[in-house]
Amino acid sequence: MRYLFLGAGAVGGTIGGRLHQSGHDVVLVARGPHLTALRKDGLRLTTPDGTHQLPVPAIGGPEEIELTPDDVLVLAVKTQHSAELLDQWAPRPVAGGGTAAERLPLVCAQNGVENERLALRRFARVYGMCVWLPSTHLEPGRVSAAGSPRSGMLHLGRYPQGTDNLAHRISADLAASFFDSPVTDRVMDWKYAKLLGNLANALEAVAGPIDGELRSQVWQRVQAEGEAVLAAAGITHPSVDEQHATRGDRVTLVPLDGEQRAGGSSWQSLVRGTGDIEADWLNGEIVLLGRLYNVATPINAALQRLAGTFAREGRPAGSLPEADLAALLDL
Repeated sequence: MRYLFLGAGAVGGTIGGRLHQSGHDVVLVARGPHLTALRKDGLRLTTPDGTHQLPVPAIGGPEEIELTPDDVLVLAVKTQHSAELLDQWAPRPVAGGGTAAERLPLVCAQNGVENERLALRRFARVYGMCVWLPSTHLEPGRVSAAGSPRSGMLHLGRYPQGTDNLAHRISADLAASFFDSPVTDRVMDWKYAKLLGNLANALEAVAGPIDGELRSQVWQRVQAEGEAVLAAAGITHPSVDEQHATRGDRVTLVPLDGEQRAGGSSWQSLVRGTGDIEADWLNGEIVLLGRLYNVATPINAALQRLAGTFAREGRPAGSLPEADLAALLDL
C-alpha cells in the first residue's frame, strides 16, 4: 500500500515519517513554505531516538500524482481545512477506472468528530482514527514527536462503525512503525472521549498552560459542560480510567534534544499565525450539541469565540488577561 498524507504537519508528518522509516511507501501533501522545505531537504523528524532527515516525497496537490487502487488517503489537517481537500481529491481518477471517492479508502486522522461525516458525503469508504499523539510543528520542514516508547496510540475503525481487513492491515503497518493502533468497531466512541480532552485546546491557546487554581477551575467547568452534553445526547465514550488503562505507559512524554515542548494543536496554530483555529469543531461541537439538547454551555461558547478572535487578530498565544479569564467563571 502507498499512504498519501493530506496534511504533513504535526500529525501527518509524524505518522508519515514513522511509516517511511519502516520502509512503507509514503507521500506527503503540503503547501507553502512547509512544502518548499520538504522538497528541498526532506522531513526533519525529531523523536526520543534522535533527529532523522527523511527523504519523503512531497507534493502540493492531486494534480501532481497518479492515483492507484493500492493508495490509502490519510486526511491529517484540522477540520476547518477538510472540505477543501476532500473536494480536491474526491473526483481524481484512479488507474484502472473510477475516482478516488469511489475506489480509495480515506482515513480521518484528526481531532473532533465532524470530519468523518464530511468525508462520507464524498468517499464511499471512510475510517476514523483517534489520534493520541504528542507532536509539534512550528517551523517549515520540521516536526517533533515526544512520545516514548511508542510515538502515539491510534485507535482505528470503519465509520460509522465496524472493522474490516484493511483496518487490520493499516494497524499492522502502524504497529511496525512506532505506534500502537488498536482496531475497534466503535472508533467514534474513542473520538468523543478525545473530544472531551481537546476542549482544553482553546483554553490553553488563549490563556496559557492549565495550571494554578483559576485555570483549573475554568477547565473543570469546560469539561463538565462537555460531559453533560454528551450524556444528554446519549453519546457513549470510554472513561478517563479506561483511556489511561489502555495507554498505560506506552506513550510517555520525554524531553527531546534541542526541542522545547510546545502546547497543543490550537496553541501551535496561534504561534504559527495561521489565521484560523479548530475551536469551532471542538468547543463548537459541544455548543452545537448543547443547543440541540437544551444544555447550557456558556464557557465552551466563550472559549470558541475567544479562540476565533485570537486567530483572526493574530493575538499572541496565552495572552488573555487574568481578569478576562476569571470573568468566564461568572458566565
